[in-house]
Amino acid sequence: MEYYNYLKSLHLIFVITWFAGLFYIVRLFVYQIEASQKPSPEKEILQKQYKIMTYRLWYIITWPSAVLASIFAFWMLFFTELGQSWLQMPWMHVKLGFVFALYLYHWKCHLIFKDLQIDNVKYSNTFMRLWNEGATIILFAVVFLVILKNAVNWIYGVVGIFLFSILIMLGFKFYKRIRERN
Repeated sequence: MEYYNYLKSLHLIFVITWFAGLFYIVRLFVYQIEASQKPSPEKEILQKQYKIMTYRLWYIITWPSAVLASIFAFWMLFFTELGQSWLQMPWMHVKLGFVFALYLYHWKCHLIFKDLQIDNVKYSNTFMRLWNEGATIILFAVVFLVILKNAVNWIYGVVGIFLFSILIMLGFKFYKRIRERN
């Protein structure tokens, strides 16, 4: 059992750094998109700096964290007795569905990263701000699932964060209007 706790600790450490990378990379995407709209030479200076920052964050922190979090998770699930018993529980099936959604989210971030590295801006900074909420919703769902170990009760936590996100977006729009007037 002690061996399992070491695996779980390492898994949690890398999940935390993975999410930190996902949260920050999208924020850097917002800055890169905003920099692409600046006049020269400010545009080129900022773009160069943001490309370096996103490259280092993505390949030195985010990708390795995703890989290591996954390795320790698979190790816990498939090579420990407790993990194998959890695979038969409904809440774990729902959690794994959210983990799959997280992999898709990560992959989409990778595609956006690659586009921005070659100055191909396909999305607005407002879209990126909303996109950043995707990782938050997945995080809330997974945490509630793991803590409650219930395939249904996690919905209350996710609905709460979704409503909170809507309030934040409305606040953001309100603030943006005030800023535009001034």
